[in-house]
Parts: sequence; structure tokens; C-alpha cells
Amino acid sequence: MQKSVRYNEGHALFLSAVARKEGTKRGYLSKKTAENSRWHEKFFALHQNVLFYFENEQSARPAGIYLLEGCTCERAPAPKMSTTGKEALEKQHYFLIMFGHDGQKPLELRTEEECECDEWVEAIQQASYSDIIIEREVLMQKYIHLVQIVETEKVAANQLRTQLEDQDTEIERLKAEIIALNKTKERMRPYHVFHENDDPDIKKIKKVQSFMRGWLCRRKWKIIVQDYICSPHAESMRKRNQIVFNMVEAETEYVHQLYILVNCFLRPLRMAASSKKPPISHDDVSSIFLNSETIMFLHEIFHQGLKARIANWPTLVLADLFDILLPMLNIYQEFVRNHQYSLQVLANCKQNRDFDKLLKQYESNAACEGRMLETFLTYPMFQIPRYIITLHELLAHTPHEHVERKSLEFAKSKLEELSRVMHDEVSDTENIRKNLAIERMIVEGCDILLDTSQTFVRQGSLIQLPSVERGKLSKVRLGSLSLKKEGERQCFLFTKHFLVCTRSSGGKLHLLKQGGVLSLIDCTLIEEPDANDEESKAGGQVFGQLDFKLVVEPSDSSSFTVVLLAPSRQEKAAWTSDISQCIDNIRCNGLMTSVFEENSKVTVPYMIKSDVRLHKDDVDICFSKTLNSCKVPQIRYASVERLLERLTDLRFLSIDFLNTFLHTYRIFTTATVVMDKLADIYKKPFSSIPIRSLELFFATNQNNRGVDHVNDKSPRLCRKFSSPPPLSIPSRTTSPVRTRKLSLHSPITARVGGLDLTSPLSNYSVNNNTSQSAGSSPTSAQTPTPQTPTPTTSSPPPPPSSTSPPPNNSKPTQEQPGENSRCSVSPASAFAIATAAAGHGAPPVFTNSERTCDKEFIIRRAATNRVLNVLRHWVSKHSQDFEMNGDLKMSVICLLEEVLRDPDLLPQERKATANILKYKCFESLSAMELAEQITLLDHIVFRSIPYESFLGQGWMKVDKTERTPYIMKTSQHFNDMSNLVASQIMTHTDVGSRANSIEKWVAVADICRCLNNYNGVLEITSALNRSAIYRLKKTWAKVSKQTKALMDKLQKIVSSEGRFKNLRETLKNCNPPCVPYLGMYLTDLAFIEEGTPNFTEEGLVNFSKMRMISHIIREIRQFQQTPYRIEHQPKVTQYLLDKTLIMDEDTLYDLSLKIEPRLPA
Repeated sequence: MQKSVRYNEGHALFLSAVARKEGTKRGYLSKKTAENSRWHEKFFALHQNVLFYFENEQSARPAGIYLLEGCTCERAPAPKMSTTGKEALEKQHYFLIMFGHDGQKPLELRTEEECECDEWVEAIQQASYSDIIIEREVLMQKYIHLVQIVETEKVAANQLRTQLEDQDTEIERLKAEIIALNKTKERMRPYHVFHENDDPDIKKIKKVQSFMRGWLCRRKWKIIVQDYICSPHAESMRKRNQIVFNMVEAETEYVHQLYILVNCFLRPLRMAASSKKPPISHDDVSSIFLNSETIMFLHEIFHQGLKARIANWPTLVLADLFDILLPMLNIYQEFVRNHQYSLQVLANCKQNRDFDKLLKQYESNAACEGRMLETFLTYPMFQIPRYIITLHELLAHTPHEHVERKSLEFAKSKLEELSRVMHDEVSDTENIRKNLAIERMIVEGCDILLDTSQTFVRQGSLIQLPSVERGKLSKVRLGSLSLKKEGERQCFLFTKHFLVCTRSSGGKLHLLKQGGVLSLIDCTLIEEPDANDEESKAGGQVFGQLDFKLVVEPSDSSSFTVVLLAPSRQEKAAWTSDISQCIDNIRCNGLMTSVFEENSKVTVPYMIKSDVRLHKDDVDICFSKTLNSCKVPQIRYASVERLLERLTDLRFLSIDFLNTFLHTYRIFTTATVVMDKLADIYKKPFSSIPIRSLELFFATNQNNRGVDHVNDKSPRLCRKFSSPPPLSIPSRTTSPVRTRKLSLHSPITARVGGLDLTSPLSNYSVNNNTSQSAGSSPTSAQTPTPQTPTPTTSSPPPPPSSTSPPPNNSKPTQEQPGENSRCSVSPASAFAIATAAAGHGAPPVFTNSERTCDKEFIIRRAATNRVLNVLRHWVSKHSQDFEMNGDLKMSVICLLEEVLRDPDLLPQERKATANILKYKCFESLSAMELAEQITLLDHIVFRSIPYESFLGQGWMKVDKTERTPYIMKTSQHFNDMSNLVASQIMTHTDVGSRANSIEKWVAVADICRCLNNYNGVLEITSALNRSAIYRLKKTWAKVSKQTKALMDKLQKIVSSEGRFKNLRETLKNCNPPCVPYLGMYLTDLAFIEEGTPNFTEEGLVNFSKMRMISHIIREIRQFQQTPYRIEHQPKVTQYLLDKTLIMDEDTLYDLSLKIEPRLPA
């Protein structure tokens, strides 16, 4: 949709209702989504040049709107697929709608009927006004050509004018000579008198000549006028005049609508508000109608001016009217800004029966023509955009040398500027209105939504799992429980809080009594269940890794856990990513606030306010008046460098900016540039903070630094991947330490993805020439009483150590100066300080040098968290970027491995990095996903085999690859899948992981059996029976008895004993869709071909043999023709088809011997 077009939700709903009832074309179409390339059936309705689509035919609200003006629609070929999948697309007819706007992706649709597809294409082509646009372009070309001709004629006219002036001079000279000659002749014949006696015939001839000259002159002018009438210039002027006439008609209609609004609604309601029993108050009348009466007076004056201009036609001068109108159009700002509030007040007033009855009486007036009050209140919203469109069309037909050209361009620019200002003001209040709308839906109300800094992020339905029942759900399937209805929750995520509500039958929301309002600052997100937690492990297998936890630790009550279940892995990834971002945003703000706070002189808000680059326009950036979730002006235009600078600014991270950047960065930059920027920020974290902010940051510390503490140039400004030197920690009184989330008041609170700096200090060890005594451990997670840490000593040479803490005024032990020397406060001490600050004791007092080193360390941690946060969001929500770009995937892996080598990395940071690295591995895929996609791939390969390939035993010939390529492809796919299963099991180094992998693959095989994919069952069981895996006795000893019994059952079904007796019996009782084992049928066909000739000795066709062959082929085709209704998941199939994960038989056996060597004889 064009940028200058604005529409109101009410108007859009009205148009969608008209389209659904009276649309030019209506029906169901399959729409391809841009995110996951899936097809979803929607109900589409076409009205004029607007295309609506609904979830179904009964939906009242449209799911989307497309403006078709200027678009093109054409039939599209079926998506390119391998020959194995062509039969599935034969009944589908595709067409494509391409929009003429930059950055808008084409809309792909498909139908099942070809005639319906042609009807849709024709209807959309007519709605796009493409013929008019093409004709306009042709006329514009003609107009440009005519302008060139006019310029040429002007030059010729100037030349002729010069010649005429020369001729006039010559004529005057000749006249003077004639006069002189006449005077001379008169002097020579003074007495001669000439008497002219004209003949009547000569007079008649002269009259005829005069008539002919007049007729020829008139004929010539008529031809000239007719040629001009048919010229492009005249046509352009006619269109320009028609635009003016249409504008006058539209203005007349608009003034009439305002007149009805004021005289049929506003003034009668004012009188009703003054009655004895007023159905509405004067304040509500003012809130509903705003300044509509003033707008009517303004447009009445403008309309009179237009009619006066039309009276002077064909001289149409409109620029001065717009010059008068422009200063007064600012009154629209108030109307547009409060329009939504006006409709809300009207809706509330309609709850009063007396007012509703009175309003219906007013709406029944014949002048209203059946339109409601809301419709009239919506008309002023579109007037400014209508003026902009009219001026745009008028300028298209106004020559560049026209006297009004500049004035009309100035009016158009002013209107566009006013429109942008109005849009920004409306956008600024949209968030508040959204919060208020949600607050009104909640019966109990919610005060936190009244906070203007609370920004809405997302909403949706999740299932809450009761913690007490979680262990009981491990043996059953979720679909068999009533938990979906009882546990369904309507969840709302804001930047600071998470709301969990139940929905009543009337549609109202009720907050949960416990855990209804969760403060994100008190929450810890756990996305994946702990592998060591049996309960979480069992639950993860049941729910397909779709559940996640929010551990809430409020300061004024006991902690509790909220377990939520998402409907799909995509939904889970979206929810967890957004929740994590909100938590990170809160804690990062608190982190940077505590870091940059120095005697209340430097704080983060002051730094942001003092940095003009964040709000002042420059040559490479332009800001909007709208603020984002971090209360920083949104970017309207910017260079790539400024966008990357905003992405890595450690002072704040806007969720909407991050989402927008990762969705659209491919348009203006490349993934390599983004990765290089992230790597640079990780290695040089101080480059992410502007110089001015750094000066403010270190201003109060530079004068207080002593040579005994730290060198002037701190090595923490750049990352050096070496172990920290020996430490010397001053003693401080610490509070009891427990495993908990750090509060905003602690120096370290940043968190990315699942990051939570909550590990006890005992989990963090400092090694490499660093020795600690048993008594020097700062705290112990198991000790509830406070302890005093003793100074850590270094070796060699060891300085004198003391078992008692030194006094507060004593200096810490000096370090030996060197290239890799660091601040006296190391990561371990900084973490101890942070943990102590998170307790209930008083905060410790630090020296300036310690404070500076802590800040440098925290900024490095914040930079690491920022990089991990962006990468986590990128990998989880935009995994297709890494699927299509192997170099990008390798660069991310290299950066994450470099992060893991950082000796200062905190445990939770290390865990988050590892989670990103294993995001797309086998463990992240559920058994159901694997079984479904294995079945889908097996059936696609199976159904692609043509029946003629089963004739003549082509698969057993020397040239089998050329004669039966599809059977060979099926055989190769079987071997690849079996090798993948075996290779995946052998990649695990520990016994427990291999046993878990075997159990998971057996579960996948069992689901394949339920899906009638016996080919998949045999693929997995044959892999498990390979010698490289079957010999792993220690691994099989860890496999549960239930899994072994299930495997025996599956092997019995697909066993080859008795010519696949059990499998044949199973297939007889099986209803399609089904994927049988193809080798069974090939064995039967080979037995028939080899045992029976095609012709008898008499040369007759052995039709009995043909009948037996036909019976087998008919059974195969029966299973081929019934497709599975399984949704394709590219991520899973890419894993299953990744041949780089497959090991050959020798490699597998060598690895098996390495894992479990042969026992000596």
C-alpha cells in the first residue's frame, strides 16, 4: 500500500464486510506464507481495488488487506521440485500477484481449478487498473515528445520573428522609396488626372477572390484547431481539468457529509445533552465530535473558492486556494490524534439504552442514507491523504513551465509533512491505546498497563502445565487429556511484565490469582529441560520439547515456577526469544545504570540525553518523533553504518529495532557485514560506546588512579585470551550466597537468551598458575552463614599469606607488571562482589581503581551478552539464513567457539553459547517431527517410481541406473537414512547419550509404524542391527527394557522370515496412506520373472504371468496414490538429507572399536 494512504480500522472492517457480501470475486485460495513457505487455505474477497482475506468464510475480521492498484497478476508455474514430487502438484494451479512498491514481496496463491484460477487472474488484473496506468505512461511519453516539439518550434519561431523584423525594416525602406517615387511622378505629371472606371466583371472576380481567401483561411485554422484537440497536450489539459472537476465534486460531497455530521448528529445531541434527562453529557459530545464543526466551516470556505474558480473556466488557478488552506489544516491534528478515543467514547455511550435508541433515530434520517455515526466520524481521517493524491495526479498533468507548478509542489510537500506529523502523533498513542484495550478486557483490571513505559510485545494462547501434575503426564499423550481446555491461558508479554489470564465463556479475561502478573525482573527463563532432571526429561519426551519454564523469585514472597506449553516449536522459539529479550533489556538497563553511576554524576539516561547522535538528525540519519521501547527516538532513515552502530550500542537494545533489523537487513547489507560487526564488538567492547560517553564514564576515576593499583592503559579494553594472573582480593564482609538471580542493584545483571548469572562462586574457578587454599573460597553455596574470604596468594614467588583479613585501609598485594597484567579486581572477584551485592547485606565500599576495573569487566560481559543475544535471536528466528549460507554458518560457529575459549567467560554465558551451537542438532528435534518427516520423504521417493520400472527386472541389470533410476534412488535413500541413524548414534562419546539416542530412534520407528511407514521402520531397525552398533554391549545395557521389547516387536513385523509373512499380513489390514518396504515387492517380481517365461513354446503370451505381475503393481500403485497430509518442515528434512553427517561402514566400525575395544581372548 502506498505510504501516503492512511486507513481506519473501522473503515477497513466496513469495506471487508462489503467485499465479503458483494465482492467482485470471492472464494477460497491457498496462500503461501513468507516466513516458512507453507500453504494455508484462506477465504479471499475482492472489492474494487482492495483484496481482503479471512481465516474462513464466517470470519468477521479480515486477516489481511492488499491494495491491488498498480500490481500485476499472472499465472505462475508450479514450484520447481524433483521429479519425485511432481504428481502431487498436478491438480494445483498457481498465480502470482506482484506489487509495484519497493520492498513488498509478491503474493503467491493457488487454486484447484484452472477456470477458477483464470477468473481470479482476470479479476485482479481489472482491479489493478493496469490498463489505465499503461495508458498514463504512454500519454506521458507523448507529452514529453510534444514538449520537445514545442521547444523546437520556439526556436524556429524566434528565428522567424527575427526574419520578420528584418522584413519589416526592408518594407519600411521600400515604402519610403515608393513615397519618394510617387512625389517625383506627381511633379512630372502635375496636371494628369486618372479616372478609374472599374469594369463590373472585374469587381465580381475580386469578390470571388476575397471569398476564396477567407474560406482557405478558415479551413486552415479549423485544421489547426482539430490537430490541437487531438494532440497529447490537449488530452493532458483535459485530464487536468477533469481532475479539478472531480476534486470539486469530491469536496462538495465531503462538505455535505460534514454538514450531515454536524446538523444531524452534533447539534441535536447538544440539545439532548441540555435536556432534563440527558442521555449523554456535553463532555462526551465534545469527545465524540471533537472539532468537526470547525472543520466543516473551513471546508465550506474552501469549497466556495473552488466554485468561484470553476466559474472562471477555462482559466483554473488553484494554487492560491491551497496557500490559504494549508495553514488552517493543522486543526486536523487534534481530530486525528483523538479519533480512536472518540470512537471508544461513542462505544461506551452506546451502552446507555436511551442514547442508543436516540442515535438509531438520528441514523434513520433519510439524509444519512443508512450510514452510521462511526462512518461520518471516519470521513475526516482520509481528507488529507485525498488532497495529497489529488495534487499528485494534478502535478502529473501540469507542465513544468506552468505558472502553478511550483505552488502546487509546495502545497503537496506541506501536506505530506503534515501527514507525517499526524501519523507520528497517532503512532505515539497506539501503544497506550493497545494497553488500555487489554486492560479493559481484564475483569479485575491491571494497574501495570497504565504505565506509559509499558510497551506491548506479543500475545497468544499457551497451555499452563500444573507443576504437581507434571510427573504424572510422562506416560500419556497430551491430546488425551482435558488439559488443553483446563490449562489454556491467554498470555500477554510486555517489556516489563508477563500476564497470564483465563478466558471466560463471555470472552472476558481473568488474571490468575497466583502468577497472573509476573514481573520480568524477578523471572528466570528456562527454555530446555535439564538433561539430568528425570522429570523434565520425561516431560520433554511427552511434549516434544514444546514446554518452557519461568522461575519467579519475588522479593516479598516465596518463589514458584510457571510451566507453559507452546502449540509448536516455532511458537516456542518466538515466545522464548521475546521473553528473553525483555528480560535482557531490563537487566541490561539496570546493569549499565549501575556501571555508569558515579556519585550521581553520570547515569545512563544522562548519557543518552547528552549523546546528540541518538536524537539529532544528521546527514546519515533522520529520526522520528515516535519513541521506541527504550524511550529513544525511532529511526526514520539511516545509513548502514548507523544501523549497525545502533544494533551494537550497549546502553540499550530495542526489541522492535532488533526484529526489524533481522527481518530486513538483506535489503541494504549482507550477513557477512553484520557478523564482522558483531565479532568486532566482542573483541573490542569499548568501541560500542561513543567517545563522549566514555569520557563521562571515566572522568571521575582518572584523577584517583594510583600507580600501585593499575597501569594507565588497561588490558581489559581489548580481549586477550589468556588466563588471569594471580589475584589479591581485599577482604569484605559478604552476605549468605544462594543460587539466585541477581537483582538490578548488583553490578552484574546482564543476561542473554537463557543467560542468568546465578551460579555460585564455587562453580567459577581460576586456574593457570593460580593457587587457592581451601579456606580462601569466598563463599559456599551450601553454607548458610556468612564467611570472610581470605586473600588469594600467587606462586611463584608466594608472598606472605595471612589467615586473617587485612584491615580496610590496607593495600592489596601488588602484581608484577607485565604485558598481560590486569586490574587488581579480577573476574572472580567481580563476580564475588556482584554476588555479595545481590544479598541482603550492606553493599561493600570499593576504591576508585576497583570500581573502574569492575566497570571494565562488566562492559566486557555486557558486550558478550549483546553478541550472544543477537546471535541467539538470529539463529532461533531466522535459521533459513544459515541453511542457505554455509559460510555464514561457519563464521557464527567460529565466533562462538572463540567465545568459549575466553577464560573470563561466566558459566551461564558458556552454557548459552553452547546452546546456540547445538541449536539445530539432533537433540533439538522431537521424535514426532523426525518420524513425520521421514515418512513424508519416504513416501515422496516411493510414489515417484513409475510402474513401468517394475517390468523386466531392470533393477538387476548391468545398466540398472539408466533403466530404473527411480528404484535405484529409492534404494539409495533407504541406505542413506539407515546410515544417518547409525552415524548419529555413534557421534555420542558417552554411554548414556548413546543409549538415549537409541531409545529416541526406537521411538521414531514406533511412530513410523503408527503412520504405516514400514519402510522407515526397517530403515531404523536395520541401522540398530549393524555390527558397529549391535556390538556395543555397555550401551545396550543402558537401554531400558521397554525400549528393547518395543524394538523386538518392530523387528518381528518387518522380519524377512517366511517371505515377509508378518509384514504382508500387516499390509493387508492397513489402510492407505502407507509406505511398504519396496524390497519385498522386488523379490516377488524377480521370482515371477525368473520362474515363468513371457511366451509359451507356441509363441503365445503367458497372460497368467502378466496377471501376477499386474496384481503386484496394482498393490504398489494403491499405496502410491494416497498421499500423506503431513506438513513439510524444511529444518527437519534438511537434517535428514544432510549427507555430511553420514559415515561409511568402515568409519562406523572403527569408531565402535574405539568406543568399546575388543576384549582380549
